[in-house]
Amino acid sequence: MKNLTKAITAIVFTAASFATLAATEVSTVPVNAQRQGVINASVFGNNLDELQKSLAEKAAGQGATSFQIISASGNNHLYGTAVIYK
Repeated sequence: MKNLTKAITAIVFTAASFATLAATEVSTVPVNAQRQGVINASVFGNNLDELQKSLAEKAAGQGATSFQIISASGNNHLYGTAVIYK
């Protein structure tokens, strides 16, 4: 039982640490931030939240601390582009 408790605790802390590594969406260029590049993402459906989440995951995957969505379009298949900053 102790091992199960330790395993669950480790999983919870690991998941929490990944959440803190996520990139944050910004509406303006952050002060002292350096542009790292541009990312693209697409999702099926009309859910802008899913597109934003996909862009956030890609930004975090490239080591960005923040990102700014510069375009989003589509109909039943959304496409988005964002600038990433570090």
